[in-house]
Order: sequence, then structure tokens, then C-alpha cells
Amino acid sequence: MDRSSAFSYRCGCCGLCCRDKVITLSPYDVMRMASVTGLGTAELISRYSLRRGSLLRFSHDGSCVFLRNGFCSIHSGRPLPCRLYPLGIESTAGTERFIRLEPAFGSIGVYAEEGTVGDFLDQQEATPYLSAVANYARLLPLMRKRIARLVDFERTEPAEFRRVAIREALAESGFDCNPLIDAIFDSDPWSGLAENGIRSPACHIIALRALIQAQSDALQLAAAAVLLAVSIGYTPADVITRL
Repeated sequence: MDRSSAFSYRCGCCGLCCRDKVITLSPYDVMRMASVTGLGTAELISRYSLRRGSLLRFSHDGSCVFLRNGFCSIHSGRPLPCRLYPLGIESTAGTERFIRLEPAFGSIGVYAEEGTVGDFLDQQEATPYLSAVANYARLLPLMRKRIARLVDFERTEPAEFRRVAIREALAESGFDCNPLIDAIFDSDPWSGLAENGIRSPACHIIALRALIQAQSDALQLAAAAVLLAVSIGYTPADVITRL
């Protein structure tokens, strides 16, 4: 499906779509969630996320930590995957494709074709999120180029390098300290918040570009690239297998 495809959805407020999910968080998602909760990005990450800020935390009963009596308690700052539901998105080589997801068992949400995918995205105010994803994605080629300058793949086995980077990026515990990953998700020190009180993705991206260029540890850079790619809807292959 593309933006012109027929699609509409009416939420039944049953809360079933907010249970037993894996919700990836982009740096912009973390910013928006921090703003609506009144927390700093570091505290938001610590309290409400897993995998260093890239996954939304769910409670032991399977419900989202922000679900309250069937309603989202951070609705105005909910992450992009929640805004898109019941659509999924695949981003490859600058193109986007939408997929209609199967409803949660017992859901009372109503699928129809009374508008278009584009109309639905407008209703969910998804445009700033999609724009942020596209802007963060522009860091990935820069990260690939920097890795290629740092690593002599004539002497380093590429497959092993990729394996270690992916394992380190996706580990939920026992991972090494990685200042670049910290900067990607804990954006408050880099987003202009201290200067003007506003979290700016543009300022954050400028800072990340400088940090990427200054990074001399290729494996830390590769792990950061993988985790950034996954957080914005790409796969590790979009970064790491091109080396």
C-alpha cells in the first residue's frame, strides 16, 4: 500500500492493541515522550524503555506501561508505531510501503476504505515523525563511510565484524558502554534544550554528525549505526552488510 491506497480505521478504545507488542522507539519518539511526560530523555529512557532507549517497556501483564484504563496516558506524544497502527511501514532505499496489520484478537477496531492511507496519516499527525525518521536515516550513509575509513576489511573479517556489531547493538543487557548510542537516544544534551528550552531534532542531528565524524572506534560506530537503523524502521542489513 502507498499513501493513495484506500484505507481507514476507527479505534474501538479496547486497549488490546496496546498489549503484547514490540514497539521500537526512534530518537524523535523519545523526545516527544519526554516532552509529554515532563521528564528528561535520560529519565524517560531509564523508566520506560529497554535496549538503551530503543524499545518501549511493557508491564509484566503484557500491557504498555502507559496504558491506563484502556487509554494511552501519553496519547499526544505516543510513538510513531502507535500512530501508524494498524498499519506497518517498510522503508527501503528511500521508498515507503505500508502494510495492513492483522487486528489483535478480540479487537473492536473497525477497518474500512473510507479514505486513504495519506488521510489516516494526517489524522494521526504522523508527518513530523515520518520527517524525523527520514532525517535521522541520512546519518546512516555517513556512518557507513566513517566505518569504511576506520576498518581495513582486508585484515578484518567482515562477517565477524558485522556479527559482533549486531550482537552488541541489539543486546538488552551485558552490553559495553557506547557514548554514541547514548547520544542518539538521550538527546537532551545535544538537542538545544539547555539553550532555548526546545528539543530540536535538527540540532540533535547536527551534533550527531559531529560525533560520528569524531568517533575512532569502528565497532562502537557500527553498533550505533545498527541500533539507529533498527529504531527508525530499517534492518541491520541496511547499514552493516554494505561494508
